[in-house]
Amino acid sequence: MPSRSALFSQRSLILALLLLLGCGFLATSLLSYFASRSSIRDNIINTELPLTSDTLYSEIQKDLVRPILISSMMANDTFLRDWVLAGEHDPERMTRYLNEVMARNRAYTAFFVSDLTHTYFQAQGVLKQIDLQEARDAWYFRLRNLDAPYEINVDLDMANQDNMAIFINYKVLDYQNNFIGAAGVGLSLESVIKCIDDYQKRYMRSVYFADRQGRIVLTGSDGGPQGMQAGQHLSDVKGLGDLAQQMPIPVSGSREYRSADGHNQFLNVRFIPELNWYLFVEKHEDGRLDSILQSLYINLAICAMITLVVLSLLNAMIKRHHERIQALATLDSLTGLPNRRAFDLLAAQALLEAQREPKPLVALLLDLDHFKALNDTYGHLGGDEVLRQFARVLESCLRVSDIICRWGGEEFVVLLQGSEHQQALGVAEKIRQKTEQLAFSYADADIKLTVSIGLSSLRPDDTLHTLIGRADHALYRAKQSGRNRVCTDHA
Repeated sequence: MPSRSALFSQRSLILALLLLLGCGFLATSLLSYFASRSSIRDNIINTELPLTSDTLYSEIQKDLVRPILISSMMANDTFLRDWVLAGEHDPERMTRYLNEVMARNRAYTAFFVSDLTHTYFQAQGVLKQIDLQEARDAWYFRLRNLDAPYEINVDLDMANQDNMAIFINYKVLDYQNNFIGAAGVGLSLESVIKCIDDYQKRYMRSVYFADRQGRIVLTGSDGGPQGMQAGQHLSDVKGLGDLAQQMPIPVSGSREYRSADGHNQFLNVRFIPELNWYLFVEKHEDGRLDSILQSLYINLAICAMITLVVLSLLNAMIKRHHERIQALATLDSLTGLPNRRAFDLLAAQALLEAQREPKPLVALLLDLDHFKALNDTYGHLGGDEVLRQFARVLESCLRVSDIICRWGGEEFVVLLQGSEHQQALGVAEKIRQKTEQLAFSYADADIKLTVSIGLSSLRPDDTLHTLIGRADHALYRAKQSGRNRVCTDHA
């Protein structure tokens, strides 16, 4: 039987191997995860976001910049300038002109404000007279003093029930570059927000705009990342403070920042000169990053399962190996019966149970007659074969609860648990008769054999030694009486 230290050393080795296997799986999975994560992040920052920004710029050219071009064409339209320079006769002509501009270009509104008369014309006619003292007309006087040829202004549209609109206010100059008014078109804020929502849905990115002062101008209908709304400053958004400090000329390109909820955001910034705004395109750290994180969990789960399977297999191997070693230590290698060591353990337990209940216990000591002569005739191999066959005879005559042992050489011992003296005598006689009647075979030879048996029954003050001792005395009498017989300790 292996020592406890040997088994401990064996198990420690296996646990060490399993630990190395688990660490190897974990290291491989983590390296693969971080490599994939780095590759995807690099692709998002350096490829995906810039490409999306370029594509969005093309969309914006069509949806938002085009109204600037329309306003520029209006400001340089000879009809408009000639009509103003001619004295602004027949206002209906201006109304028809604005109506055609609006219809042809699907604008939300079109307007012209004369600097000579301060009349505000729009597609449905004269809207009002602008006044320097009127706060809602401040845009016009600001534009007149502006160095730039136009401005974009988000304001209430008086011509459309004060709905919010984005106006492109363009200076109108005469042929000597003197300011004579302001013309342009307006887009409903709702339609522009709808465009942004469409961008976000189509490209699966957050899209919003900020002016040169870092003020957020436009977002989608649900706001921007982290709930930002139009009118907020970039400095109010966690992670964008450094960007706000760079205004009015932040560094364009891609970057990464951590939002208030602890997630990483990928951001691309691009200046749109026609709008004088910055386009912000953001992607949340999800999607493919989530998928590789899920792959990491799956890999770790698979690795854990493999490790558990390996652990189970190794444990089963150790158990079988341990059982095999135990069997070698407790079984007779020739007959497969328990040896003296195993018998001592089993017999001690049987004796204890018999004395405690109490119940009968009978010992049989068996010796093959003239076995030395058999060895001399057929050799030790022949003798070994006969011993193996005799062990099977014993097993066929006994119950599972009976304890059988090769005592040594050609001697065997049997403990019959729960058997009375007379019943045990019948079992012993059965073994004797079957042995006598059986022809043992070896090398095509039939070998006849007999057995002498000594029987003793348990007494109250018996030990295993005294019980077997009386069986040995009975066996001796059986041998002295001519062999091939059963003698008991009663005789």
